[in-house]
Order: sequence, then structure tokens, then C-alpha cells
Amino acid sequence: MNALARALTVAVVGVEGQLVSVEAHIAGGLPAFVLVGLPDTALSESRDRVRAAVVNSGHPWPGRRITVSLSPASLPKAGAHFDLAVAAAVLAAAGSVPSDRLAGAALLGELGLDGRVRPVRGVLPAVLAAAAAGVERVVVPHANAAEARLVPDVPVLAVRSLRQLVAWLCGQPCPEEDDDEGAAVPAILGRGGPGVGAERVDLADVLGQSEGRFALEVCAAGGHNLFLLGKPGTGKTMLAERLPGLLPPLGRMAALEVTAIHSVAGVLPPGGPLVRRPPFQDPHHTASPVAIIGGGSAYPRPGAASLAHRGILFLDEVPEFSRPVLDALRQPLESGEVVVSRAAGTARYPARFQLVAAANPCPCGVGVGGATGGSGAETLPCRCTPNARVRYLGKLSGPLLDRVDVRVEMAAPDRATLLADRAFVESTAVVADRVAGARARAEARLRGTPWGVNAEVPGPLLRRRWLPAPAALRTLDRHLRQGTLSARGVDRVLRVAWTLADLDGRDRPDARHVNIATSLRIAA
Repeated sequence: MNALARALTVAVVGVEGQLVSVEAHIAGGLPAFVLVGLPDTALSESRDRVRAAVVNSGHPWPGRRITVSLSPASLPKAGAHFDLAVAAAVLAAAGSVPSDRLAGAALLGELGLDGRVRPVRGVLPAVLAAAAAGVERVVVPHANAAEARLVPDVPVLAVRSLRQLVAWLCGQPCPEEDDDEGAAVPAILGRGGPGVGAERVDLADVLGQSEGRFALEVCAAGGHNLFLLGKPGTGKTMLAERLPGLLPPLGRMAALEVTAIHSVAGVLPPGGPLVRRPPFQDPHHTASPVAIIGGGSAYPRPGAASLAHRGILFLDEVPEFSRPVLDALRQPLESGEVVVSRAAGTARYPARFQLVAAANPCPCGVGVGGATGGSGAETLPCRCTPNARVRYLGKLSGPLLDRVDVRVEMAAPDRATLLADRAFVESTAVVADRVAGARARAEARLRGTPWGVNAEVPGPLLRRRWLPAPAALRTLDRHLRQGTLSARGVDRVLRVAWTLADLDGRDRPDARHVNIATSLRIAA
């Protein structure tokens, strides 16, 4: 009997994986199963899962002292995906399977008590880390096979049970196993999934709101943040839901980033396809800071801000969100990542999203001027006191609003607009073509830099390398002297001006572009 055997697996911290060596040692003494190496509760419970799975797969359990070490020992390890590697190492140490085929293979999977291999989270980042570490092959649950095969040049062995893994290790034909419907990946997706809205809704559904539609096109072309202010029913949510349809599909590297985050969060649909559409996240206003930013009591998980990476984070009724949630968004809006620190370690999650925030003018939603019917006559008065209106919008701090490039105040459309023929309204496809052309011009200008859209260009570099003509900056000088624009605000106006120039097909913003960009920022 081999007293010592070794298998490989991967620990995922944040969206980064690290290779872990699972060593099993069988020695004399009273029967025991000792697991060391900073395991969490789910991993500690693998003792019982692995033993039951081995016995129910037709293999004897060693009636001696078994010690399983997870190395590096200082790295915290969480999750049940270590089960398969622990079982393989124990069987190899007991002499039930040859240990030579375990060399160079990384094993991922949770074991059921009957020996079935169940799907797990974080397969894509784990396989990426294994490939970077030079692993020759990965073994994954059958339900995660499509996700694992997104990584090129890494052979993937998909198994449905421990019996199939043992057969492969022994060089025998794999036994047939029925599909286990109970092992399907749970769909924890919110409304519409990662790329909500792009295929089912059209910008032609939004009648009127020419300024809001224009602002949406500008934000799609330049990756800018957007704030929509208006009474209920003016189309704020409709506009926000149609923004993903204006964005181009994600490139392969961006798609892998987004898919890895959704894999770690456990919200990939069954089959684990590559997420090609920009994600759309619209959390409820009662969401906690952990739900939005990410975190957890011991091992952090990504929040809505990271699930919206390379896509849209829509905060409807934004003044109803708690102040800690809104203030916590300031750092990822600048850095494009979320850093969550806990006693067990620190996790970093990408969070480069476009923020779209929508708000009513006051708590009752009517606004100072009252609500108007289709004929223009006022029908309802505003019930809010001036102090209530100030407190309501005052929940949006100045530093947060300063990070929003485009602000639009929307008015309710009249009856004639609502009854207008949709055939004369531009569709998503028409506007998306203009957005794609503007993004192509920005990418050509930014080629050789780390940035892909105008909203990502740092202010100092923007003022030094891509500054408009001095005549176009007179408006900015005036607003800067008057205090209506901060230094950060000037940079954001310049970014929007470049986006407007890209939409117009111009090589450089002129005074008209700067004036429009300024009006879009100080409108609401």
C-alpha cells in the first residue's frame, strides 16, 4: 500500500486561482480522518462526503489514520470543490488507483454521498489558473464542462461520478452514468440574466424624450455614467434597460473576465456559456452594502457592482438606497475594482461598470410644479415640503454626483407623443450602429494605451495629450471660476466632448461639443 499520494486542485480567492497540492498520508493508529491547511466549514465537512462517496462507489475505506494536507497551508481554502481531489489522493494513498496519472492533472468537483460529482462555482478562473501553472489536464464535473472548455489548449475530462474518475485513473473504460437532474447548476440569476434586455427590448419603444435618448447614445458611445431625474412614468427605467442593447458585444478577454466573475458568484446559467453581452444589474433599493459591493462574513463574494463589470449598474429610485451603499460606490467608480478585506484574507473583484441612476424629483414623485395630464392641466399637487425635497435628493452626495458625467432632467411626454407612430422613431439597431462607429474612432485614437473608451482616460493625460483648441475651452473657464464645475467635472466634460466629436466623426472637439457636454453635466 502506498502510504503517501498527491493530487492537485485550485483555490479561488476573488477571481484569481492558485494551485493547491492535496497530500494524503495513511499511517497506523486508530481510524481517523484529519484535514489540515486552513479549510472552511464546507471543506471540513468533506471528511464525511468523501468517505460515503468512496464506499458507495464500491471501494473499501482505509481503516487507519488518514491525514490530508492542503498546501500552501497559509492560504485560506473555501468550498466543496476540493472533494474530488481529496478522494483521489486518499484512493491513491490506499493503493486503490495508480498515482502516476494524478500527476499534472487538476481535479475540481463536489461529491455527493452516492459518489456523483456535482457542479461547483468558479470553474473558469480555476481552469485559467491551472493552465497558467502548467497543468496538463483538468477534471471537472460534467455540468461544468462547457465552462471549463472556454480556456483553450487545456484538455478537459468531464466526469459524472467518482466511478468514472477511478476508471480513467486505472486506464479502464468509463462506466455509463445517468444524468443527475438534481446536480444541475442552480440558476441564481436575477431578472433577465447577465445580459438582460438587449434582445427583448428596443429603443423604438421610448416615445419622445429626445434629450434622454441623446444622452443614452452619448453614454453608450463613451462609457459615461448617467443620472436621470424625472417624475414617475417619464421613461427613466425604459431608457436604462435599453442601454445594454446599444453597447457592442464584449471582446474575448472582456467576456472571459465577466464570465469568471459570474462563475465565482454562481450565477452562470446551466452549460456555462461565455457571456458576450454586457451585463445589466438592477438591484433593489433595499440591498445592503455587501449585496452591492461584495463581501461576506468570512470569504468574500462579488456583489452587484462586480457582476456589472463591463456592463451597466442601474440604481432605480437611487435616493431610496442607503447612504453607506451610495458612498461605497465612489471608490469603484474611480478605480474600476472592489477590494474586500476580511480576517481570512483580501479579495479583489473587477468593477468597471457604467452607473445609471434614476430619481424622482421628490418623495411623492410629483415635483414642485405638480403632475400634468395629457392636456397640460395640473391634476395633482406636490405633497412634499421644501425641506423634504432637499433631504430626498440630498442623499446623493456631492462626491458621488461629481463622478457622473451626464445628467438629464426628463419631462413627461404629452398625449400626441405617446400616440405617435413608432415607425418614425429610431430603433436600437440604428443607434447602435452610430455607437459602434464612435467607439471605433475612440479605440483607434487610444490604441497603444490601457483604455478603450473616453470615460476611462485619466484627466491629466486628457489635458496634456488630447486637449481641445483654446477657443473651445472658454465655457469651461467660466464655469470653473463660478464654481459650477469642479476640477474633476472639467475632466469629465472633456471626456464627453471627445465622445460627441467621435459621434460627429470629427478629429477634435470644437466649441459646440464642449458647450453641449457642459450642458449635459449641469442640466439636472
